[in-house]
Amino acid sequence: MRNNLFPIAKEGWKYLFLSLPLSILFLLVDWNLLAFITFIITLFSFYVFRNPERELPLFEANSFLAPSDGVVNSIEEINENGYLYKVEIEGSYLDVALLRVPMKAQLISSQKYNGTRVSKQSSLFEALNENLTLTFEDEQNNNFRVEFRVKNSFCSLESNLIVAQKLNQAARFGFMLHGVTTLYLPSNFRLNIQRGNRLKASESLIGYFS
Repeated sequence: MRNNLFPIAKEGWKYLFLSLPLSILFLLVDWNLLAFITFIITLFSFYVFRNPERELPLFEANSFLAPSDGVVNSIEEINENGYLYKVEIEGSYLDVALLRVPMKAQLISSQKYNGTRVSKQSSLFEALNENLTLTFEDEQNNNFRVEFRVKNSFCSLESNLIVAQKLNQAARFGFMLHGVTTLYLPSNFRLNIQRGNRLKASESLIGYFS
């Protein structure tokens, strides 16, 4: 796993390398309107692809942190493949798009589907949108699943994880701009969040395994 420590995520470099030179070029030839538009695109790219450094809070070893930025949209009790809780976190263009490992664990499966990017309000969102499903197991054999699904974003969902890889809590591993994160957690998990809470990846506590 490669961690990018630059202030801009590597997924945004291609947009900056295109918009910034064009903005300068248009300014030199006095095409002011195009220079202004490309400058705005450059500023927008700097913002949405920002890669801030975050401090890891001091929680217990079995703590589970938010894997992405966003607002807790729903918390449901389910009975599905050994999971009791389903937590949905919805992100926007205003949130940091870097994805982080929620707790120290091993990746036991990874499935990527390169689908569409329709709006979340569409009936096709769940069935067809680009998504990534990751299943982890921690040192106490606790199993949890994390799903990432892109909304109507111009940028694809990225991950550099490898199955059987052992991961440290809060490590950067991927990128999702404007998407939904869904957590599936077992019955021995104790939630520390409520609907409407705003979360920050690697800083906000979701809860603990008991």
